[in-house]
Amino acid sequence: MEEVLRVKRLESGALGLEVNLPGSPPLVVLVGRRAFVACGFLNVEVAERMGAPCARVTGVRSVEDVLEKEIAEATTKARELGILPGLKVRDVLDKL
Repeated sequence: MEEVLRVKRLESGALGLEVNLPGSPPLVVLVGRRAFVACGFLNVEVAERMGAPCARVTGVRSVEDVLEKEIAEATTKARELGILPGLKVRDVLDKL
C-alpha cells in the first residue's frame, strides 16, 4: 500500500500535510500557529461561517506546489492577518 500521510516541517515552523486519497488528488494543507492554507478541497464559505483563519489554493498536489501558488480565496480572519488573495503562499508563511 502506498504511503497515505506525509508530514513536512517547513523552515517557517509551519507543518505541511499531504494525504493520499483513493481515486482522487491528494488533500494538501499547510498549518501555522495562527492560520492555515489548504488545497481546493477547502470550502471557504463554510470556513468563513466557522470563523476560521484560512486560505485556499488550487491545482496543487504537494506542499511544495502550495508554496508556489497564489492564494485564490481567503476568509475575513485570514485577510486580517495579511493573508490576501493574489499573494504567493511562500510570501505569507510568516503570517500563518
